[in-house]
Amino acid sequence: MARTKKNKNYLENIPMIKEGLEFSADENGIVTLHVENKGIVKRITQLMLRKPKVSHIHLDENGSFAWLLIDGKRSILDIGEPVKEHFGEAAEPLYPRLVQFFKILEANKFIELK
Repeated sequence: MARTKKNKNYLENIPMIKEGLEFSADENGIVTLHVENKGIVKRITQLMLRKPKVSHIHLDENGSFAWLLIDGKRSILDIGEPVKEHFGEAAEPLYPRLVQFFKILEANKFIELK
């Protein structure tokens, strides 16, 4: 018999920052992720193409605000409430944008969802 997958609303997922991922926030609250480029292929490109050992990924204002709310306890739905409060109409469409943001973070292995 095939296993059935639970139908869980994506907004109920709880994001957690990947262990070891370094980030910083400037005085304006803009977050920069510092991602070490590891692996043999990346090492070769560093040597041959002079690529950096660490990539610095700058999040925009909305992404930075949401990132700083990740605590391993709040769901994406819970994170949406203060985002809406802070940005108002500028955050709309709120949940489709948040879902896309967290899917990108997950795909790039910056976060895990539980």
